[in-house]
Amino acid sequence: LPAMPPRHSKWPRTVLLAGIALLLVSLVVAAVLASVLTRGKQEMGPRRLKWKDRGTTRNLREVILGRCYSYVAARQPTLGDKDCLKIWESLKQAFIYKTPCNITPEDYQPLMELASHPIPCNKSLFWSKTNDLVHRYTKSNHNFLTLEDTLLGYMADRVSWCGDPSAPGINYESCPKRTECESNPISVFWKMASKMFAEAACGVVQVMLNGSIEAGAFRSSSIFGSIEISNLNPDKVSAVQIWLMHDIGGPQSESCSGHSIKRLKGILEERNFKFTCEENHR
Repeated sequence: LPAMPPRHSKWPRTVLLAGIALLLVSLVVAAVLASVLTRGKQEMGPRRLKWKDRGTTRNLREVILGRCYSYVAARQPTLGDKDCLKIWESLKQAFIYKTPCNITPEDYQPLMELASHPIPCNKSLFWSKTNDLVHRYTKSNHNFLTLEDTLLGYMADRVSWCGDPSAPGINYESCPKRTECESNPISVFWKMASKMFAEAACGVVQVMLNGSIEAGAFRSSSIFGSIEISNLNPDKVSAVQIWLMHDIGGPQSESCSGHSIKRLKGILEERNFKFTCEENHR
């Protein structure tokens, strides 16, 4: 038989301490691995594509609802039957949890139907590259309405939004520009709203263009040139009046006889619209 260790040997105690030390080391290693794996999942979870435009406007719900209530209460009391909560929900459903480059006109159709309203004849004012001037004009002269003076445009003016497939379904960090993808939430929205605004126009309509732009006051690639012109109804619109505006003290790159205005005149006459042009309408 093998010799037994002496009664007072420290061997069992040494084994016990070694076992405890080994257990502690195992626990530490497990904790470190768990931490690394958890951190890796967290980093992968919320990571989103970085787009080039600003992200969704903070407190978007409150902004849209506030503007909607303000519009129907103060600007157009005749629209008091508009349901602002339904309008907000239809806007949200158009983009939330969706990839921001796969938005379709159908996504916005419920919103367009809920928020649309009649535009009085002879009051439609279209514009291109005259944002500041045209809206200072309509703010002081209520005889005309731009798209941004309608309920849809008023709610969305200078506001941004886009979705993301991961929670919370809205990207507050960045949204895609039109140059990154055509079918982004903002571009599709404004194209649809512009189309609807043009379709509603009747009587004499006005167009304010910038005659100080070197490339030409009328551009076929603009919203006015690519969407609004083609959706004006010759059976409802009797004439199109161009207001060609120049920057005060700035260049006068184009006149009413300029190359791009002639091109615009040709497009309008081809669609049987009467056409006039005035420089620097007072």
